[in-house]
Amino acid sequence: MNNFPVNKNETIEVDIIDLTHEGMGVAKVDGYPLFIENALPGEKVEIKVLKVGKSFGYGKVMTILKSSEDRVPVKDANFTKVGISPLQHLAYGAQLRFKTDQVKNVMQRVAKLPDVPVLDALGMNNPWGYRNKAQIPVRKIEDKLQTGFFRKNSHDLIPLEHFYIQDPKIDEAVIKIRDIMRRYSIKPYNESDNTGNLRHIVVRRGYHTGEMMVVLITRTPKLFPTSKIIPDILEALPEVVSIVQNVNPKKTNVIFGDETILLHGEDKMIDTIFDLKFEISSRSFYQVNPQQTEVMYNKVKEYAALTGDEIVVDAYCGIGTIGLTLAKDAKHVYGVEVIEEAVKNAESNAKLNEITNATFTAGLAEEALPRMIENDIKPDVVIVDPPRKGLEASLVETLIETKPARIVYVSCNPATLARDLALLVEGGFEVKEVQPVDNFPQTTHIESVTLLTRAVQ
Repeated sequence: MNNFPVNKNETIEVDIIDLTHEGMGVAKVDGYPLFIENALPGEKVEIKVLKVGKSFGYGKVMTILKSSEDRVPVKDANFTKVGISPLQHLAYGAQLRFKTDQVKNVMQRVAKLPDVPVLDALGMNNPWGYRNKAQIPVRKIEDKLQTGFFRKNSHDLIPLEHFYIQDPKIDEAVIKIRDIMRRYSIKPYNESDNTGNLRHIVVRRGYHTGEMMVVLITRTPKLFPTSKIIPDILEALPEVVSIVQNVNPKKTNVIFGDETILLHGEDKMIDTIFDLKFEISSRSFYQVNPQQTEVMYNKVKEYAALTGDEIVVDAYCGIGTIGLTLAKDAKHVYGVEVIEEAVKNAESNAKLNEITNATFTAGLAEEALPRMIENDIKPDVVIVDPPRKGLEASLVETLIETKPARIVYVSCNPATLARDLALLVEGGFEVKEVQPVDNFPQTTHIESVTLLTRAVQ
């Protein structure tokens, strides 16, 4: 028999002493940790114990007996259920402190670099309505096509019309498209038996241009009556320049499939970063917070410290956004990206902006860098902007061997950043500074820009 200090379904009073990196309140009963949603440090709450495990348990707030000074009213209680805005109950200034502390903690615990300066996170004046892209699932609820979001750890759709962290124009667009689909009795996707057709509605909107792209994710190529659906979307949303159908027949959690059908315009829209135009396709990666992207890229420029004489390598270059914003201050920029479609976008974007000192290559950065060295191309500055899993071990080794004067590391995951920094320091680099940037207000995610230089021998 388990001998825990709490029992499942028990109601108890606890004091919240901390927040996890996922934004859950932490309480301890006789040293036994309980993780509790919608609870903040300094609060006394009455909870119901939901789950008891060997090392920790989970609880649900029933009553807040003493509230934190940092607690604010929530936009929508459903956001906690679906996980869209897990920090919506925390005042924004406290969110920024929480995120700064997350980066500091991994510098100490994971990287073992407690003396590295971690600056205060750079936040937004208005931390709502910032996302320029929505991927909204479609399901049948009470015999009606509905859009919304999945309850956490499930695929039960909770109908939602306003997401608040998205551009309000995108929220409006999703509702209008949903209503058009209802009008023509389009069958929503049924995940349990892989039937129905419309799986997701994806909408992108240019923050600076206002251009909009609609992607309809379907199970089959058939979408009737297309001849009526497309004109109706264009009439309801005149800013739409591109409508694409993407076909995903598989029973999978992956949103996009392999087949793309162009329904209107071209598979692209345009937005700007600083004074540069960027073509964005339906499958392109593009930063979802345009305002904070410019804040982050300004920090990249500062850390790169280009004088016009440097060779810059932009690893994980995507559609070229970072490399092209640096090109005017560099001798030459070489972008490397494993996704060929993104490389084509990057080349188009260079032409679109009449940038001639940028070259983009499809491939792995850890393979491309050694080839550059063989061809007498030695990078002075390397920019890395990897996915959440961080740098491949082979790329870390390549950077250590290549010995650029500066590395600017753009990270969306403090834990893998810390892991990689420890390896780079061991290989002869020095971490000068880490600047967290809050690209995702109301969530627990934090981006950061880090400057590394060659350690003084």
